Amino acid sequence: MGRDNLTERLVHAGTAPDAEIDELIEATGLDTVVQALVAEIVFRCERPENVKPVNVALELTHGQKQSRVVLQARRGEPVRVLDDPDPVIWSLLRIRVTDMIRRLYGRTSHRRNGDFHNAFLQEAPSPESMFFELPEIMRSAALATGTVISGCASYQGELGALSLRHDSDKWASFHWYTPHYERHFAPFREEAVRVLEIGIGGYDEEIGGGSLKMWKRYFHRGLIVGLDIFDKTELTEPRLTALKGDQNDPEFLVAMAREHGPFDIIIDDGSHMNEHVHTSFHTLFPLLRDGGVYVIEDLQTSYFPSFGGSSGRQAAPHTSVGLVKGLLDDLHHQEFDQPVQGALSPTQAAVTGVHAYHNVVFIEKGVNGEDGLPAWMNEAAWEALGATDT
Repeated sequence: MGRDNLTERLVHAGTAPDAEIDELIEATGLDTVVQALVAEIVFRCERPENVKPVNVALELTHGQKQSRVVLQARRGEPVRVLDDPDPVIWSLLRIRVTDMIRRLYGRTSHRRNGDFHNAFLQEAPSPESMFFELPEIMRSAALATGTVISGCASYQGELGALSLRHDSDKWASFHWYTPHYERHFAPFREEAVRVLEIGIGGYDEEIGGGSLKMWKRYFHRGLIVGLDIFDKTELTEPRLTALKGDQNDPEFLVAMAREHGPFDIIIDDGSHMNEHVHTSFHTLFPLLRDGGVYVIEDLQTSYFPSFGGSSGRQAAPHTSVGLVKGLLDDLHHQEFDQPVQGALSPTQAAVTGVHAYHNVVFIEKGVNGEDGLPAWMNEAAWEALGATDT
């Protein structure tokens, strides 16, 4: 369960001075760095639209050194690294490794033009195909080149589109969560965040992982961890770690958070059993970074007895919605007419915001230190003020 040190170093190199990037490349080796960058590029590429298969050469340079890979794009297939030792190249892109690291792991405001060289259709088509096939060849080459360029950028587009692209159910299905996520996650988009999502999807029949890959693309500098009761560890890849474990086991959760955290964002999209939601929250919220956000999805199970919910018009305290109601009280503990005796609870001390929407809630963590009204300004004082006003 060790961390991918090279991936973490590349993430932080995206905003580092040139000298630090040079040191990383020299210490690791150009080909090793390029291999890691190409894996990220292939993951980020949009779906190809060119009908003809097109080979795009990507040359990454560092001083006098150069490392070259060939990517093939074709509609209906993911972009892949070509093993052919002598392929026909339709398009070539040459860029410094330093600039590529900044493109992938720098700020989204980093330029996405003016940092590369390119060559287009260096080899002429055969004379017999020049007239009839050249327009399609040129269009396919342009589309494929654009696809590869799309993978060489930090910009990720609108989250709803990413949800559909990666087969996540957080948008345009039973759930309409992505606009809320975009609103609350906007401050994290430029940061090297650590994200934990409980529940990988697919149950025990399918591998799942759509939401994890969506988060990996959305947080272009993020390290993503997924937890599931079923074994989904084959999903593990650079910047994405899949773990097997029980969200209702506090001891396991603490050990996991110590090894893979501290997390900036935790999303509970797991079993949705009300008991499990309580266990995970009360164990992991204290371990969340200050300034972080804890999200609980699918609150509807608070009203499903089969999930440990309560029937009727109001959710009981032991449910997920009951948990949220209690957090509102904790947020306002300074206003209690009987002050809290002794130490504050972790939620009284650290819940600074509760934002509830249909079936999803965002809980902000920080220092809940805003004082309330002075103790002397009690109900009798308000009554006296009211009498004076009249």
